[in-house]
Amino acid sequence: MGELTHFDDQGASRMVDVGDKPITRRMARAEGFVLMQPQTLRIIRNREAAKGDVLEVARLAGIMAAKKTSDLIPLCHLLAFDRVSMAFDFPDETRVRIESVVSCEARTGVEMEALTAVSVAALTIYDMCKAADRSMQMTSIRLLEKFGGRSGQFVRAPE
Repeated sequence: MGELTHFDDQGASRMVDVGDKPITRRMARAEGFVLMQPQTLRIIRNREAAKGDVLEVARLAGIMAAKKTSDLIPLCHLLAFDRVSMAFDFPDETRVRIESVVSCEARTGVEMEALTAVSVAALTIYDMCKAADRSMQMTSIRLLEKFGGRSGQFVRAPE
C-alpha cells in the first residue's frame, strides 16, 4: 500500500506538488450502478419520465461533474480534459450501469474526475426518478482502469 500523499510530515493536509512531474497521457474509467424497481427502469428505457430523458440529463450531469471535481474535492488539481464520456447500459431489469471515461495530458491522474462523473450521474438518475421509486440505491461506484503517470496502469480484476 502506498503512502498518503495528501499529508505533510506533521500530518497537515496539503495539495500534492506535481510541478516536477512529467506531462503524460492520463485516462481513468469508472463505473457504478443504480438499483431500482423494474417499472422504474422501464420508465427510463422508454423515455417516459415526466422530467425528460433521464439518461441524457444524467450524461450531461456526469460530464459537468467531472469538470467541477476540483471544486468539490478539496485537494484535487484543476485539469483540462481531452475527453469526458458517459455510457449507460442495463445488465438486468433492475439496474442501470453507468460508465465514465476521462482523459487528458497532465501531471496528475483523472481517477477522481471519472468517479465523480459516475457519482453525479447516479444522483441525477435518482433525482429524476424519485417520484416513482424512492427505494433506488446507488452502488459499486469504483475505478475500473487507469493509466499514465508514475504509478502506471491499474486494471480491476474481473469478479
